[in-house]
Amino acid sequence: MIRHRFSAEDFHRMAEAGILGEDDRVELIRGEVVELSPVGKRHAYVVNTLVDLLSPLRDRAVLSVQNPLALFPDTEVYPDLALLRPPRTRYRDRLPEAKDALLVVEVAETSLDHDLKVKLPLYAQAGIPEVWVVDLEGKRVLLHRKPEGGGYREVEALGPGARLAFGGVEVPAEELL
Repeated sequence: MIRHRFSAEDFHRMAEAGILGEDDRVELIRGEVVELSPVGKRHAYVVNTLVDLLSPLRDRAVLSVQNPLALFPDTEVYPDLALLRPPRTRYRDRLPEAKDALLVVEVAETSLDHDLKVKLPLYAQAGIPEVWVVDLEGKRVLLHRKPEGGGYREVEALGPGARLAFGGVEVPAEELL
């Protein structure tokens, strides 16, 4: 079997040509178009909760919800939430890239394996400084800091009663779980 690998440019041309529709839930992972799981009600609730709780940072970061983040020439992902370097006008004519991301959050209702085994190593390789994976089934938030190679040197699992913090804003873990 021969596989054809796509670049991000190819990926965008497929969307412009109508091969990929606006409502298709897909990402480009190392040249392959990968279908994403549908968004469930718990997942949607947690993403909205994150936006509410992290909104005090909006004067210091751009809150980007389920929008593209270019990691490599052959990889474009759609994290559930990304906090990006301001100002937002820098993204008027280009997609945000890994170097722009301050924090990435993935909410895993049915996608934990994909988030941890596929996306997390890509985030580390791209140098994303901090990633939170909200594991809804396991009732925990996995914090990943200090990227090195294909992983993170600091990993911490937080459950109900714990508090996450970013940029001086605290988020009670139970609000997400």
